[in-house]
Amino acid sequence: MQYYFGMLTPHYLEITVHLASAWLAGSLIGLERSFHGRPAGFRTHALVCLASAVLMMITVYQSDWLTSALPDTIRADPQRMAQGIMTGIGFLGAGVIFKEGLSVRGLTTAASIWITAALGILYGVGFYYPALLGTIATLGTLSAFRWIEAKMPSQFYAHHVIRFARAHIMPEEEVRKLISGNGFSIANMSYRLDEDGRVYEYRMTIQTIDVENVKRLAERLRAREDVLEFRISPTGD
Repeated sequence: MQYYFGMLTPHYLEITVHLASAWLAGSLIGLERSFHGRPAGFRTHALVCLASAVLMMITVYQSDWLTSALPDTIRADPQRMAQGIMTGIGFLGAGVIFKEGLSVRGLTTAASIWITAALGILYGVGFYYPALLGTIATLGTLSAFRWIEAKMPSQFYAHHVIRFARAHIMPEEEVRKLISGNGFSIANMSYRLDEDGRVYEYRMTIQTIDVENVKRLAERLRAREDVLEFRISPTGD
C-alpha cells in the first residue's frame, strides 16, 4: 500500500502507468499495421498489449487483491501467467494467416501480434527499459525494414495463367520463349482444358529479379490477339 493524493491507495498510480504505457505501445504498432491495410490493426494490437499487461497485474500486485490469505501463503507465478498469455496469442495470430493459392499472407501481422503481447507483459510488470527498446525495435522493423526490403534485390514470384482458344493454341515452346524473353524463368507449368474443351490454359509459377518485368510481360500479352485472357498474381506476405 502506498500514499498518493492524500489518501491510502493500492498502487493505483503505478498500475495506471503500466497499463497506459502498454496501451500506447500496442497502439503505435497497430497504427503501422492499419496504415498498410492489414486485417489486425490499431484496435487489435492495442487490445492485445493492454490485455497482456492487465493479466500480469494479477501476479505483480497480488498482495492488493489477495486479502483472504497471507501474502506468503499463496503466490501466483508470473512466468506461468506469461506462458499462458503467449499460448493464447498463438490462436489470435493464426487467425490472421491465410493461404491464397500457393502463397501465404499475414505472417508479419501474426508476428507483430506475438511481439505486442510480449511487450504488454513487460509493461505490465514494469520492466520499462526492455519494453521501450522492444517497442522501438518493433516499429523500426515494421516500417524501416519495409523500405530496406524494397531497395534490396530479391526474387519475385508470381502465379501466371494464359488462356487460348483451342483452335489457336500457342505451342508450349513459344510460351516458354515468351516468358524467358521478358526476364522470367518458369518454376513449374500445368495445363488445363476448360469451358467444355473450347479453351486451353497454361498455368505456371514464374520468377524474376526485376519487378518491372511484370509490366513488360503484361504489355506483350495484351498486344497478342490470340490470348483470350491472362493473369499475373504476385505471391508474398
